[in-house]
Amino acid sequence: MIDLYTWPTPNGRKISIALEEFAAPYAVHPVNLQNEEQLDEDFLAISPNNKIPAIVDRENGQTLMESGAILIYLADKFDRFWGVERYETMQWLMLQMAGIGPMLGQVHYFSKYNSGKAPYAEERFYNEALRLYGVLDRRLAKGEFLCGSYSIADMATWPWISRFEWQQIDLEAFPNVRRWYRQIAGRAAVQQGYHVPTYVNDIPMP
Repeated sequence: MIDLYTWPTPNGRKISIALEEFAAPYAVHPVNLQNEEQLDEDFLAISPNNKIPAIVDRENGQTLMESGAILIYLADKFDRFWGVERYETMQWLMLQMAGIGPMLGQVHYFSKYNSGKAPYAEERFYNEALRLYGVLDRRLAKGEFLCGSYSIADMATWPWISRFEWQQIDLEAFPNVRRWYRQIAGRAAVQQGYHVPTYVNDIPMP
């Protein structure tokens, strides 16, 4: 059994989707970010950076924070979803962790929640979002998934793309991303994991 500490955000959904894909038994512990439960001492003992998601593997006592580290741990533990080649998958996972997540998160912050307050920042991060969507689209023109077969890199990236409306991105302009996005959205594990720990909205569909 794996204890999952999470909230329905793109980073949180990475791990709930992954646990569903791995068919791993897990218990959900909601960490309400609006109530600042991520600052509770008990949670800080598991996630010193006070961010979700985090896990505790009851089988061996392993605790982990940071979604990328958790995905690598799960792929190693269950020996699945490494794509065609481990390091190819690793590089696309790292692109999500270092680029796609942080940059799209800034679009959410400046354009969705603080529109009009910092026009330069809005333009900068929106243009970077467009560039990154282009990177994904060119990659997905070469194959069905990011790394040959469905992998933890896809699981990491898809939840951020699921907020394309927040980012004011028209997926029609990125047909390969659109095809990939819709294909993954149809997976039963993704549909189940998206609504952990609670339903917020239906999966957005372009």
